[in-house]
Amino acid sequence: MADRASSSTISSGAKCVIRAVGSIAEVDAAAWDSLDHGPSPFLRYGFLRALEDSGSIDAASTTKRRRSGWTSAYLLAEQGGKLVGAIAAFVKDHSYGEYIFDWGWANAANRAGIPYYPKLVIAAPATPATGQRILLSRDAKPEVQAALIAAVRQLADDTECSSIHWLFCTAAEQQVLARSGFFPRTTMQFHWRNRGYKTFDDFLGQLKSRKRKQLRKERERARAAIERLAWISGPELDQARLDDLDRFYRITTDNHGGRDYLRPGFFHRLAETLPDAMRMVEVVAQGRRIAGALFFETSHALYGRYWGADTQVDLLHFETAYYAGIERAIERELPLFEAGAQGEHKLLRGFEPSPTYSAHWIRHPGLAAAIEEHTKHETRSMEAELVELSKFAPYRDGSSDGSNDPET
Repeated sequence: MADRASSSTISSGAKCVIRAVGSIAEVDAAAWDSLDHGPSPFLRYGFLRALEDSGSIDAASTTKRRRSGWTSAYLLAEQGGKLVGAIAAFVKDHSYGEYIFDWGWANAANRAGIPYYPKLVIAAPATPATGQRILLSRDAKPEVQAALIAAVRQLADDTECSSIHWLFCTAAEQQVLARSGFFPRTTMQFHWRNRGYKTFDDFLGQLKSRKRKQLRKERERARAAIERLAWISGPELDQARLDDLDRFYRITTDNHGGRDYLRPGFFHRLAETLPDAMRMVEVVAQGRRIAGALFFETSHALYGRYWGADTQVDLLHFETAYYAGIERAIERELPLFEAGAQGEHKLLRGFEPSPTYSAHWIRHPGLAAAIEEHTKHETRSMEAELVELSKFAPYRDGSSDGSNDPET
């Protein structure tokens, strides 16, 4: 598979050559990051390199590796020796760490005696954040995108994958993929969008009176129980802070029965490979760091990711993971704050229901027909749920901020 794919030519033409490599380390970092990633940092070279180096995903060209179940294959589109497009793909033998889940599909396949694994996933590993999945140079021609999509199909054939799943792609990409034979699926998260607030109090002023009072009380209670909450930039993250961040992450996964997708050493390596996007919120009480959360910040968005604490403080999670993020987005004039997957409790705290997108292809015709029909019903139900949940937004005017628009 990836050893086969490593440095091999997938397809070629007069204008574009597609080849696959098994490790991001085989790609020039500057060339990869020069492609258009949109606001998301989660397919940048540094993020992928930290995942590989920590063993959180497996570089296909590595012979000694921990079996994470994510085996990488990077598709590179080159014209005249220049990188003009790329896709980060992963051959998987499970469905963990995806957040647009297909366990039901896998179970149906198993009952029917149809192999479901391995499968091919195009996503940011263990990261439920929308972002561009087809990375293109600013001047890439349309045929580059088409060639990369065709190369994904070829890669699925070469690796004997049962299916292809583009997860958390953009709405525009979903439409392109639909024209290429991938059926669409709509799921949902809760996102906060900046309506041009100047201060956190401006934001609170747009909430209904009861919700405004609730948020103020929650912040006051959490803040009264700690000494300080501070934002720490990536270059400031020393060994002690990174050790604590790793510990907090594992406490959270243990307490909630989760899986520690991010292996020890990931945060430490990330501080070396992607320091410009990393932000830690550290919480200090009784002279020591008791909690922390990791955020990623770009010029267009803030992403909240990994939270944990070794001391129970009422409402501290809301303050650290949500309110501090909203305040940061306002201060930095960032239009979007994504605080992670799930959580209808976010709705009452200013986050609004927002569609998330994926696109899929199933090799087995019968299974494909059944799943595609299911997703059509699922999408209609999701659209109705988005409308219904929007009615419970805490804003005074009761209106949506536009987060239900298809081009989010």
